[in-house]
Amino acid sequence: MQLSPYIKDLLYRYECVIIPGLGAFLANYTSASINVDSSTFYPPGKTISFNRQLQTNDGLLANYVASVEGISYELALQKIRTFTGSLSLKLSKGERVTLDTIGDFSLTPENKIQFLPCDTENFNITSFGLSTFVSSEILRDLQESKGVAPQKTPISGAPNKSVAPFIKYAAIGLIALAVSGLTGLKIYEGSVQEHNFAQKQKANSKLEKQIQQATFSISSPLPTLEVPVIKQTGKYHVVAGAFRVKENAERKVAQLHEKGFAAINLGVNKYGLHQVVYASYQNRLQALKNLRTIKATQNNDAWLLVKEIALH
Repeated sequence: MQLSPYIKDLLYRYECVIIPGLGAFLANYTSASINVDSSTFYPPGKTISFNRQLQTNDGLLANYVASVEGISYELALQKIRTFTGSLSLKLSKGERVTLDTIGDFSLTPENKIQFLPCDTENFNITSFGLSTFVSSEILRDLQESKGVAPQKTPISGAPNKSVAPFIKYAAIGLIALAVSGLTGLKIYEGSVQEHNFAQKQKANSKLEKQIQQATFSISSPLPTLEVPVIKQTGKYHVVAGAFRVKENAERKVAQLHEKGFAAINLGVNKYGLHQVVYASYQNRLQALKNLRTIKATQNNDAWLLVKEIALH
């Protein structure tokens, strides 16, 4: 399965696209630039980089694949795992893997994944239709380049004196018409404002009378509803997953609540992901014990986050 078209679509809309089990593509904005030596103009764009550390599934790519192909989320996730497994196998054999219009993957002598982005695609949607172009050299006049002002050619011929009085009287008439028009416009604006103010006062008065005539009575008040609120504190958190889309994180919290976990959403981390945890603990040994149980029975990808967060 080739995921390049799906990853490409998401890079146009998001700054981080995670490939579960492989890493994340990061799109950083770059402003327009000029290469002075070659007189080349470059439009605003995005530089694509790859971060091997971000591998936790946030649901963005899997949900997109599922919606485009019309399949279930689990099947889309399985296809992504097959893709990452095939890519890792090719890299281990020393092959170079190319993702169309995104970049190339290769393995360094130290067995580290190296990513070389492709420079033919501009993922900045605000630059749609803009392309790189080379400006031709501008040749200035020899006199201007030396600082000599160009000579002006005098216009010969005397003005027609018979036309001058007519132009003067016509200009005076136009000024008088403009002044009278502005005066009439001011008078009209003043009358409109007075009319609007009077209508507003009349409407306010009518509304006050209706409010005074209205009667509100509650014969039987509703019973008090008490809702239990889950409160947790602690710096040891068993993470169930990190999600780019907030709705996916809330759906995961609801699923864990149905299974009996005191799950909550820790909020957005520095990568813009919503972290959902099974539970939080004050004691590190208790957190590790529950983590082992969850990895064995619920989620093998669960991990422990150590961060001091007060949850209310």
